[in-house]
Amino acid sequence: VRVADRRSEWPYAAGDTPLVFPTSRRRKLPPHLQLQGWQAHVARLDGGLDRDLYGFPIVDLVIDILVGHKGAVWSAKLSLDTAKAVTGSADFTAKVWDTYSGEVLQSFPHDHIVRTVDLSPSGTQIVTGDQTKKMRIFDLGRPDADPRYLTAKGSEFAHDKTVKSVVWLPEGRQIVSGGEDGVVNWWDLRTHEAAYTVKFPNAITSLELSAPTGTLVLTYGNDVSFYPVIPTSSPSHTLTLPHPPSSASLHPTTGDRFVAGSTNDPWVRVYGLVDGSELELYKGHHGPVHAVMYSPDGEMYASGSEDGTIRLWQTTPGKSYGLWQGQQNGL
Repeated sequence: VRVADRRSEWPYAAGDTPLVFPTSRRRKLPPHLQLQGWQAHVARLDGGLDRDLYGFPIVDLVIDILVGHKGAVWSAKLSLDTAKAVTGSADFTAKVWDTYSGEVLQSFPHDHIVRTVDLSPSGTQIVTGDQTKKMRIFDLGRPDADPRYLTAKGSEFAHDKTVKSVVWLPEGRQIVSGGEDGVVNWWDLRTHEAAYTVKFPNAITSLELSAPTGTLVLTYGNDVSFYPVIPTSSPSHTLTLPHPPSSASLHPTTGDRFVAGSTNDPWVRVYGLVDGSELELYKGHHGPVHAVMYSPDGEMYASGSEDGTIRLWQTTPGKSYGLWQGQQNGL
């Protein structure tokens, strides 16, 4: 079994070449291969060398597959200790999984498609947002109990349109949600009502918490806004991009750049935080890019596309890191 690029044999030395993970194939990583900063419970290797449409090497590996949903999976999150995962699906359920065994621990029925999910910092509760504009909180210690609802003042709903994204803040007492109505709410879990609300001119397409920098990253229309976790009357920074972002992720350690994907083209771009200048452009996907995210240590970022692949890109091309065993400074 080997991994090679078009210029060199193993060790992998292509700094500008991503590792490509086809999501439709069932493979597992060997115990000795670790993606530093990204926890993985791994077992065995059963893969080989292949190339995608652009000639990039395909690493025919998947850490694990969780089987149980009967519809498209719209959202997935890991607990802080990586022992649990929560998913939301078009089969009208949210499920909690044991990531070691791959077993379903709990399944929570909904009235419609579950579009977004998250786990509490303690890993004892989950929050869901769905197509019916409702947000629910489930207690994993009491799975048979009725959920608690987060509702806007004078309404039975959390948003006026579909709830697109939810984030449970690190201190555990607030949840932030973004909807297709262009509204972002900071929810107080003591009252189950919105303590703070900001209205945007377009539908919210993504909402990410950058915990190390204490920043919420929002995308809507052609804009990316950066808000402090504790809300203020205006964002700390807003940039208008030439391509409408579907998702954006702030570098967790430097905080001076962010990566963004777009559903308008198949490219992944890195922008400077100060003026939004395009620092890097990566071609490789051959379908719209729906999701991007930095690893916790900022050494790489992932992009997920409609082409059925997940690609991992190095922040510092050529640096020896995880599956990339390359050169740095010409050595």
